[in-house]
Amino acid sequence: VKMTFEEKMQRLDEIVKIMSDNKLPLEETINIFEEGQKLIKELKEQSYSLKNSIKSIKSRVERVSLSIL
Repeated sequence: VKMTFEEKMQRLDEIVKIMSDNKLPLEETINIFEEGQKLIKELKEQSYSLKNSIKSIKSRVERVSLSIL
């Protein structure tokens, strides 16, 4: 099941809270840390992609605005 950006952020927040409690055995801590690292990578990639999409849309809107004038 693919998670949305918001769901990934929420899960990452949960991971931070879990790790802050420091109550997990070492192996589970490592697993959850790795999950967090994977989410961070995915969020960075998704943010970059969204940023580029916004730039592209903004550029098209500006071109359309100029052509109307």
